[in-house]
Amino acid sequence: MSRIAARFAALKKQNRAAFISFVTAGDPDGDTTAALLDKLPGAGVDLIELGVPFSDPMADGPAIQASSQRALKGGMTLVKVLELVRRFRKTDAKTPIVLMGYYNPIHKYGTARFAKDAAEAGVDGLITVDLPPEEDEVLRIPATAQGLDIVRLATPTTNDARLKTILDGASGFLYYVSITGVTGTKSFAEDDVRAAILRLQGATVLPCAVGFGIKTPERAAAIGKFADAAVVGSAIVERMAAGAGIDDVVAYCAELAAAVHGARD
Repeated sequence: MSRIAARFAALKKQNRAAFISFVTAGDPDGDTTAALLDKLPGAGVDLIELGVPFSDPMADGPAIQASSQRALKGGMTLVKVLELVRRFRKTDAKTPIVLMGYYNPIHKYGTARFAKDAAEAGVDGLITVDLPPEEDEVLRIPATAQGLDIVRLATPTTNDARLKTILDGASGFLYYVSITGVTGTKSFAEDDVRAAILRLQGATVLPCAVGFGIKTPERAAAIGKFADAAVVGSAIVERMAAGAGIDDVVAYCAELAAAVHGARD
């Protein structure tokens, strides 16, 4: 059983949703990211999305765009992202890590080589935002061969026919984008998201996570009542950008994790 499947199975037995945190690798520098990664599991983070910085992150709002620029300016590369995962795996063999990013760096690296190196580093899954299901065979085949999950995205505009295409070849979990637009710019209507997740859960056995628009423990708890996971990214990145220390960011993540884990009590 993969780390992702094992983590969701364990949480399901406890009737808990997962809390997934997103951080941009190399923002503000690699050592800070490494230190933060080491502390997140102890704060209650169940899965970690590690953002691979890219010069044109089209699905991301201003906060994550800026974090990518800072990371690139500081010299972060895909090779160094994988090294961060290797460092993390020296002390944590259980917490799943999903790389979230764009296809261009992977294409430049070489898809087969990347899949092999990512798996050996300890990566568990990939979210490649700009690689749609019809075109992701170039990455999905070598990634699946290496045991990496391909996490697909569904949105409020995904109809039934499109959902079948998205689910064909998807693994790990399904990521529901709660809003139309980019990260960190809007909020969502809880009833609409609840209805969407119920629909997705009726179409797949994969856990269904909700991201985009979650910034407070209250909103995270609301999602944790019915979804399989709540994802917080921009709000964490914004705190980093504002100069919050690692301990402050970890404390914030602990609040979010506690809210999600206690949502069904």
